[in-house]
Amino acid sequence: MSDVRRAATAAAVLLLTLTGCGGGSDESAEEFHGTELDPPFEVSSTPLTDTEGQPFSLTEDTDRELTLVFFGYINCPDICQVVMSNLSSAMTRLDDADRERVDVVYVTTDPARDTQEAIAEYLPQFDPDFVGLTGELDTIVEVAKPLGVGITQGEKLPSGGYDVTHGTTITGIDADDEGTVYWDGNTSSADFAADIHTLLND
Repeated sequence: MSDVRRAATAAAVLLLTLTGCGGGSDESAEEFHGTELDPPFEVSSTPLTDTEGQPFSLTEDTDRELTLVFFGYINCPDICQVVMSNLSSAMTRLDDADRERVDVVYVTTDPARDTQEAIAEYLPQFDPDFVGLTGELDTIVEVAKPLGVGITQGEKLPSGGYDVTHGTTITGIDADDEGTVYWDGNTSSADFAADIHTLLND
């Protein structure tokens, strides 16, 4: 083999080696998609009302290692349906061991229309195990505020609905009843599932 060919072969081998090392490093790196909080959000202990008419507190009645909380409303024309669908799909991506350690709680921001009965009919479309909460609007606002979620309900619209504005983040509450992480409303089901697995198994 000539010196030129030897040099070319050595260069090719070196390039493949470097490419392999770089590629392996990128693939093995785990990306976290949520935002971890330090210090964490405080979580209000003020109870709301579940679909069976019983009081439900985000501190006293959440006994799983991780509880995901989302504030939305049934008549929301866009983001709420996307978030709920992605949370539902994320749960199906988890193995049984992880799934048993997670709760998802939906809190309405439109209690005038989202009655206990309406929420009880709505949530099973996504997951029958999701917890649904309602209550007085002032109380819901009080529970949402420490989690960084703002809620305002405007005037009734000509269509008969309401102009409801609310934050679209999803908060993760840990076993110590602290909001340690949040995700934005554009998080995919795959990213939710990956992050949930990471949080549960770190």
